[in-house]
Amino acid sequence: MNNLQIELKQVTAGYQGHTVLEDVSLSIRHQDFIGVIGPNGGGKTTLLRVLLGLIKPFSGTVHYHISRKEIGYLPQISQFDDQFPITVHEVVHSGLLTGIRSGVLKHRSCNARIEEILDSVGIRALQNRSIGELSGGELQRTMLARAIISSPRLLVLDEPNTYVDNKFEIELYAILKELNKTLSILLVSHDIGTISPYIKSIACVNRRLHYHPSNEISEEQLKVYNCPIEIISHGQIPHRIIKEHQQ
Repeated sequence: MNNLQIELKQVTAGYQGHTVLEDVSLSIRHQDFIGVIGPNGGGKTTLLRVLLGLIKPFSGTVHYHISRKEIGYLPQISQFDDQFPITVHEVVHSGLLTGIRSGVLKHRSCNARIEEILDSVGIRALQNRSIGELSGGELQRTMLARAIISSPRLLVLDEPNTYVDNKFEIELYAILKELNKTLSILLVSHDIGTISPYIKSIACVNRRLHYHPSNEISEEQLKVYNCPIEIISHGQIPHRIIKEHQQ
């Protein structure tokens, strides 16, 4: 069985004629867990937009082996309007309406599915609360529930540990590790030291993309990849921080 889900081949992309990504190739396969790292302005968000079909590349091809409805997306919560008058239950339900299960579940089954997902991320008790009343961690849990409620085959997360509490950050990666048993994950993060025990491979994006087929990467390899990240040992847990760089 062909386990390919999305293939990017020699993709160049950007905005209004300005190139942000150049000659990028990447294959995403079933049960991949790819950590995407790189400097601000290096093209990580543009890569996600190309993968999600939100922008068309200037050149190159994007081939989908799965439906776009089978892609769950968790954006940075800073992009979400928490003043919109909507409850946690309604936010999660909106993910079901746009996902692959659209029109399949009856109302009773739909509510049961929502409660099941809310339980899995620990916020069932908050389902009737307005999103404007949530903490950053609670809002991130809500958005994760929305992203996975339609049982996607690929989950794309854009810096999900931003604005979350430490307790949920630990729980988040445990949830992702469990989800990775049945779906593939593409995770953008600045904290590669934290995510390295969970991811299976690394894509360094700095205009171009360099794929590293392992979750372990040396500072020498990062220099070869032109990825301005420094590896620092801190106790028993390695940390990597973004260096200053020039485009």
